Amino acid sequence: MKAREPDETGFIERDGVRVAWQVYGDLAGPQDPAVLLLPTWCIVPAEIWKLQVAFLARRTRVITFDPRGNGASDRPEESSAYAREQETQDALDVLDATGTERAVVVALSMGNLHALDLASDHPDRVAAWVAIGPSIRDLGSFPPERQASFDRWGEDTGHDDGWDRYNRYSWLRDYPGFLDFFFDQLVPEEHSTKLIEDLVGWGRGTTAETLVRAEVGRVPGERSVEDQCAAVRCPVVVVHGTADRIIPLEHGARLAELTGGTLVAFEGSGHAPQGRDPVAVNRVLDDVLSASTGTSTFRPSRGRPVARSRGAGG
Repeated sequence: MKAREPDETGFIERDGVRVAWQVYGDLAGPQDPAVLLLPTWCIVPAEIWKLQVAFLARRTRVITFDPRGNGASDRPEESSAYAREQETQDALDVLDATGTERAVVVALSMGNLHALDLASDHPDRVAAWVAIGPSIRDLGSFPPERQASFDRWGEDTGHDDGWDRYNRYSWLRDYPGFLDFFFDQLVPEEHSTKLIEDLVGWGRGTTAETLVRAEVGRVPGERSVEDQCAAVRCPVVVVHGTADRIIPLEHGARLAELTGGTLVAFEGSGHAPQGRDPVAVNRVLDDVLSASTGTSTFRPSRGRPVARSRGAGG
């Protein structure tokens, strides 16, 4: 259930694929940036941001859209339709369709691939970038079991336990079991039953076959992460949980270092702080938005205990 109903909805369409977008609230001033909450993996729809939308829409226009493969968006049957450049173009098309010149771009997990593309290649559209639990594999190494799941993703190991569930054939064999395991890892904090139930429910909005197509379609970009980060000119704030079991904290620290940004480390948080600790995340977003409108300077002290990257701005 949405915490706030959208004020406007619509679709973009390209190459026969329709992507659903939603707009909440309005700009405080004509020069103020909106907030674009990017989708992450197609395992969840735009509702992943429901606890941010209601808060942010009180002061600015907030834009969300469902990823290809979930929510009200289409579920194309070609893997190429889920390519990174396709989903980055979806974000640009949504900005155009909603008449949005500039936005503070907020991304969770794999959505940060597209945020990186926007910030490096379309700097005029991005006022600031908030990266939550950035899933950009070239940022660092993974624990051995997690890395093995990537290496063997396309191989039928015959195992459906632990991180062996992060596997093409395991998804097709027992998709509900994968959802239960993955979201339990994604939200390791105690007393998180409601959030995990929401995530599993959203995950059922797509299929194992669609998830496989999206994974096959996702290929590395032509440029290195270092080269792309060097081209980022907007302020960058990285929010990362110290107890994240999906993406190690060191990845977030590396992204902050490469972009000259600020790392806000949430002590004890997992991979979904926007759902598990929304008040603290919303405070960070509020501060970034204020800094983007020139009404204040971003200071991370309003969140959880923080660590700052080398070269981070104040």
